[in-house]
Amino acid sequence: MSLYQFGQFVCRCVLSTFYKVRIVGKENIPEKGGVLLCANHISNFDPPLLGAYIKRPVRYMAKKELFDKPVIGRLLNNLGAFPVKRGGGDKQSLRTALQILKSGDIVGLFPEGTRSKNGEIGEGLAGAGFFAAKSDAYVVPCAIIGPYKKRKPVTLIYGKPIDMSSYRENRVSAKEITNLIMNEIQELKDHHLKSN
Repeated sequence: MSLYQFGQFVCRCVLSTFYKVRIVGKENIPEKGGVLLCANHISNFDPPLLGAYIKRPVRYMAKKELFDKPVIGRLLNNLGAFPVKRGGGDKQSLRTALQILKSGDIVGLFPEGTRSKNGEIGEGLAGAGFFAAKSDAYVVPCAIIGPYKKRKPVTLIYGKPIDMSSYRENRVSAKEITNLIMNEIQELKDHHLKSN
């Protein structure tokens, strides 16, 4: 068992102990090739939730300050996370994320850039659209539906990959692509709430 797999196991144990976790649509994650997982952001538990219940490893951007802390920084490196400077265009982190996608791995991303204070899905930043446009990766919208309250349901829905071909061919702007992704996430959430 790798360190990453052990981390997944620990995360599943913790999440399943405190919450009634329900995972929907795991079959929508391609078995091979670069994948951009785009999810709404409601809690610090979102990153472990997004990656704990699927087979393929998920790599995340994490704020650079965390890597400056010896223990946390070493752990993040070992788990495949990579640093990003917040508040500006960090070209190195952009290149790293694109390289991960082009090498056929998964990047987990929260397009809103910060946690929602009211649980509602907010506006996404252009970064998600940039990665979707500049790579050939599958783009999988994910809806996280909480709230995270003890023994209450927390649902994670992996949607079907978005067909990006026409957007890439027509060179649609990164912001427009991000808006498309956020709309898909909203639809996943709305459909779930209507059917439950």
